[in-house]
Amino acid sequence: MDKMNAKILIVDDDQDVLLAARLFLRQHVEIVHTERNPDNIPDLLRNETYDLILLDMNFSRDATSGQEGFHWMNKILEIDPAAAVILITGYGDIELAVQGIKEGATNFLLKPWENKKLMATISATLEVRKSRVELENLRGKQKVLIADQDSAYSHIIGKSPAMMKVLNTVEKVAKTDANILILGENGTGKEVIARAIHRASKRDGEVFISVDLGAITESLFESELFGYKKGAFTDAKEDRAGRFEAANKGTIFLDEIGNLTHSLQSKLLSVLQNRKVVRLGSNKEIPIDVRLVCATNMPLYQMVNEGKFRQDLLYRINTVEIKLPALRERTEDIEVLAEHFIEQYCKKYKMTKKRLNASTLKRLQMHHWPGNIRELQHSVERAVIMSEGSFLEPHDFFLSENDDSKSADIVTSNMNLEETEKMLIRKVVDKYGGNISRAAKELGLTRASLYRRMEKYGI
Repeated sequence: MDKMNAKILIVDDDQDVLLAARLFLRQHVEIVHTERNPDNIPDLLRNETYDLILLDMNFSRDATSGQEGFHWMNKILEIDPAAAVILITGYGDIELAVQGIKEGATNFLLKPWENKKLMATISATLEVRKSRVELENLRGKQKVLIADQDSAYSHIIGKSPAMMKVLNTVEKVAKTDANILILGENGTGKEVIARAIHRASKRDGEVFISVDLGAITESLFESELFGYKKGAFTDAKEDRAGRFEAANKGTIFLDEIGNLTHSLQSKLLSVLQNRKVVRLGSNKEIPIDVRLVCATNMPLYQMVNEGKFRQDLLYRINTVEIKLPALRERTEDIEVLAEHFIEQYCKKYKMTKKRLNASTLKRLQMHHWPGNIRELQHSVERAVIMSEGSFLEPHDFFLSENDDSKSADIVTSNMNLEETEKMLIRKVVDKYGGNISRAAKELGLTRASLYRRMEKYGI
């Protein structure tokens, strides 16, 4: 029979108990340490990590109350919160054992024990320890992933008056739990602002869940956001929590909320009003506690007037409204943004530091930037890769003067936002000869979002 790959510590003031336990357990466990003096426990735990600790509850100085055992159990859990402790008592005091479980012990054992019972208890407790370690590892990985994800959105760059107004609002609302609606064109940094609000909130230690509503089909809306029970539909092989449950205690960011149909708006409104979700295939209501941040580039107020967006939902999501300026409205920030992206991509591609010359900066500041910061970022990345000198030249950016003049004509016309968006999409799609991936990248959209807009406008 193979030995268990585990390290066990036994603490008992009875030398005979230690000897018997060590002789038996060494037949079944890789490493067994014993200790008579509980005062040595802190030093042992600082030098070793044990998978399991068997701890006597009653030492010679405190014969029957079990309080000394509780004292040392608490010390163990202070040093190693994930420790698995089996309390040993020779008096059959079930109430004392139950109290020990409530205070943090994993299991208890009465002595004199039967060897079969001892091994069963040890095996069960080691499984609990394994689960705890796996859970802590998952939590640790989650924190790293969240930190890595946040770092990609950690830079709010710019000191233009328009951005200072935004940052002032963020500072005021972040500490509250008010629902936030972020308005702005594609590529203006709506998710960056949403994450900044989360990091500055009381929920910053919890998760931030981002949901692109424009990329979720109507048929998958409920299962993705509210979850489902096993068997709720053909491919539902197991129970699954939705995005709202996953975001519990944290922040949920609903991007492209203006794309929801009326029926989906009603379902979302019901959840936001009741603060409860019901998984598909279940009747059980699950309470949720989330901070809600929404974003869109669509004219929600106009859509309300046209009957395309529910007014009660708009009131529910925009306790505070933040309007992000387009990049053309904050040209003062183009230089610092470009320099940030240059540094980022020179480092990524292991190139010596490149710089902007005066003519290139002027050219960037004159460009209309329909894709805003996202377009600038992609343009800088391409320029860093393609440039041959230490300075980035205007031709490295492939910016067309005709595009700028056409964009300016669009902005100064009397078209409404939908007509403007339709013309811009057609122009960029034509520019790339119908290549949807390249057009979507320039517009700062996902392929799915661009296809939906093209279908909407009959392009």
